[in-house]
Amino acid sequence: MLKSIIRYCDKFGNLTNPCRIMVCILLILGFSAQISSAQEWESKFIKIKNDGHLQYIADQKGNTIPDFSHVGYHQNTKAIPQVQVVATLSATGDNDEAKIQEAINELAKKQPEANGIRGAILLKKGSYKIPGSLKISASGIVLRGEGEETKLIATGVGKRKTIVASGEGKLAEIPNTRVKIANHYVPVGAKSFHLSSTKGLSIGDKIVVYRPATANWIHDLKMDQIEPGTGTIQWTPEDYNFEFERTITAINGSQITIDNPIVMALEDQYGGGEIYKCTFEGRIAEIGIENLLLESEYNGDTDEEHGWDAIAFNKIENSWISGVTSRYFGYSCVNLSHDSKQITVKDSKCLAPKSQIIGGRRYSFNNDGQLNLFINCYASEGRHDYVTGAKVCGPNVFYNCKSENAKADIGPHHRWAMGTLYDNITTDGEINIQDRGNWGTGHGWSGVNQVLWNCTALKVTVQNPYVSGVNYAIGVKAEKTEGRLKGRPIGIWENQNKEGLKPPSLYLKQVEESKN
Repeated sequence: MLKSIIRYCDKFGNLTNPCRIMVCILLILGFSAQISSAQEWESKFIKIKNDGHLQYIADQKGNTIPDFSHVGYHQNTKAIPQVQVVATLSATGDNDEAKIQEAINELAKKQPEANGIRGAILLKKGSYKIPGSLKISASGIVLRGEGEETKLIATGVGKRKTIVASGEGKLAEIPNTRVKIANHYVPVGAKSFHLSSTKGLSIGDKIVVYRPATANWIHDLKMDQIEPGTGTIQWTPEDYNFEFERTITAINGSQITIDNPIVMALEDQYGGGEIYKCTFEGRIAEIGIENLLLESEYNGDTDEEHGWDAIAFNKIENSWISGVTSRYFGYSCVNLSHDSKQITVKDSKCLAPKSQIIGGRRYSFNNDGQLNLFINCYASEGRHDYVTGAKVCGPNVFYNCKSENAKADIGPHHRWAMGTLYDNITTDGEINIQDRGNWGTGHGWSGVNQVLWNCTALKVTVQNPYVSGVNYAIGVKAEKTEGRLKGRPIGIWENQNKEGLKPPSLYLKQVEESKN
């Protein structure tokens, strides 16, 4: 049809008649709109209603793709603050670790404001030598540079973390608050369910949704039958009890509503579920690491006795890392450990890691926590650039992140990560969600209820575990591969290599709706 329009317009030669010009323009615009309209498509799992809102299509058991909008700093209900500078430091060109640590310790003594903020320490342009680690252990402290001209150099030898922000203690159950979930089945995506009793519960209570592991669940997953390899460990129930941190937002009779969805179905046949009120004394918050370049000294491309993590968070919530670049570290730019919750990592880069290219190295942006967001990040020469570890409780999100010169794959790395959205991830390597079998010490099934949305990769494997959920590849542009281990159930693929997915970003659309 376009050729016909062109031939029609060509008849006029040097057009002088404005009407003829307008006719040709309208014909071409109309044809372009027709092509655009024909290319757009919606997932059969999430549709856009006439009013512009998302409609989640449930399966026979009620499972849907979860709502991932409430992850990151304060669950997207607050903007990352512009914290006032209360101390300014300049580089000496020598060991500046003690000076920066002293400033951190002094700021920790200051009474925080009502919002929990104490203030920002500004590191002026220059090179700061850090032979050990900078440690932040009090809430409300921001460490800020002036962009890549503020350079923290991990000097000397030995694996270590250059910036460590961590509180103390652990997640603890409040005695006599445990209650059985009454539903026989609570589906993925649900935010409401019934309890055997709501006595003693209130809106705003911090709770754990507890999903116990059972021997029959592990057996049905065939994770007690992993083919033996070097150091292979079969899964056992005591190692796979999951604690999802949530907040009660409504109570209606025996039904409670929580702030974030269920990301692994709670099933009577596999032990059902419980809730209990919880505390985490010693966990810190309102920590910011901003606008810094971190570099590690190294001795050769495969040297491993040097800076390992540029930034490491643990026992921390409602904090952020923004505008950070790392170079030459052996493991990561950012490493969020298990007790890291509601962290936003944005606009950051992991460049030129130095290590052997084997297991346990080059996890550029690693997340083992829950309710965390990685957005607009970049990695090169990593092995697992956007990755979750073992028994990671979601939801978590990686959005609009890019990986180049990838040495391995992106995705859940081992042992049952639950509820991760990989949205608009681009890599020249692979994205894999699969049974990893006896890799490592018996990784087995790497993840469940993982969603690849509008991602681009060289190759992609998506498998479904035998029970307890599925994995999605929606609008993925890549070569579809079977995976390391054959004969596993194939995951859900929808419109492979087809452009025009609506919405282009599931995460952004879900956030938009959450704010309306």
